[in-house]
Amino acid sequence: MPVFEYKAIDEKGKLASDTITASSREAAIDALFSQGLSPSEVKENNPAVQKQPSRFSGRITRKDVEKYTRELGNLLAAGMSLSRSLKILGRESTKPAAKKLWSDVHDNVANGSSLADAFRQWPKCFSTIYIAMVQAGETGGFLELVLEQIADFRSREQDLRSRVQAALIYPIILTILAIMILLFLLIYFIPRFSSIFAEFGGTLPPLTRGIVACSSFVLQYWIFIVGAVVLLVLLIKSYIQRPEGRAMFEKWLLKAPIFGPITARFAFVRFARMLGTLLNAGVPLLSALHVAKEAIGNKTLANAVDDAVERVRKGAALSQSLRECPTLFSGANIEMISIAEESSRLGQELSRLAEVNEKELDRNLKTAVSFAEPAMLFFMAAFVGTIVIGMLLPIFNLQELIH
Repeated sequence: MPVFEYKAIDEKGKLASDTITASSREAAIDALFSQGLSPSEVKENNPAVQKQPSRFSGRITRKDVEKYTRELGNLLAAGMSLSRSLKILGRESTKPAAKKLWSDVHDNVANGSSLADAFRQWPKCFSTIYIAMVQAGETGGFLELVLEQIADFRSREQDLRSRVQAALIYPIILTILAIMILLFLLIYFIPRFSSIFAEFGGTLPPLTRGIVACSSFVLQYWIFIVGAVVLLVLLIKSYIQRPEGRAMFEKWLLKAPIFGPITARFAFVRFARMLGTLLNAGVPLLSALHVAKEAIGNKTLANAVDDAVERVRKGAALSQSLRECPTLFSGANIEMISIAEESSRLGQELSRLAEVNEKELDRNLKTAVSFAEPAMLFFMAAFVGTIVIGMLLPIFNLQELIH
């Protein structure tokens, strides 16, 4: 008889993990529920069951996964079996890469794997949060509902990301334009004036001498400057990818005057939407908190939520536990969560708070951009104006230089 490994939450809210023998995965889940356990992960202890991930040509986009998720949820909601639904989606897919992926997922499920374990073989296509939600839906018996919620969540998440990226496009374009103008002046414009000043002789103003020296330095050592900039970028990127570097960067980002509040609100929207989605789908609070924590995207804030989860596990109210993290949860949001707990409408209220805070995030982004645009224009004007003035100052004394 097959042996299944499981992770579950007992009646006291503690996490337990062990193995259980049962005729099937469904029988193992039923046995765990009869023992007073709420399983969060149940998989067969047989590594040969799963088909190894295969390489496939082409690219599978987020939209492909979202479409597939929604269609799979619709087929299951119509009463079709999981294996048959996967087979249909694999057959009907028009992209070769997607067809190969869905067929491999079907083969793994047909061989006895859970859908979550099958998805886990392709981490580049299915995120940890995606797999955790599918696993929660399989365990609770409401997979079709969770798949629909995942598709809606990913759609809204992509819309939010697109709005953030769109808000940053104009400041980035201005920054690139300012750098290009500065390089043009240093490499082309200033050397032309420098040759004219050298023919006349005389003493140049200090500002002009400084600008000419900068231009000469850039022309003479440009390859070393480019190499130093590339090396610095690589070092910073490497440091941020390390846990301690990422933690320091995230702490700095949260303390930044403009980006700090925007980052915190963005994290709250993701957390509230994910937690609300899971609770509306019937996932237990502790299991939902563990999954929603991964959606925050900021390790510093996720660690603060970890402490709140531990307090909830010990019996504290969710609103009281989240109050200890004021950076992520404002007083107003905490009060509304508290009222929702009392009225047993926590899932609906969290989804509503996600919508409200998303609109507020849009306003904050527009405000930040409205400040960034004139600031960037001011710095561009300051750079260009300083160089132009430095080049024009000797012309005012041109007659003296000629003599």
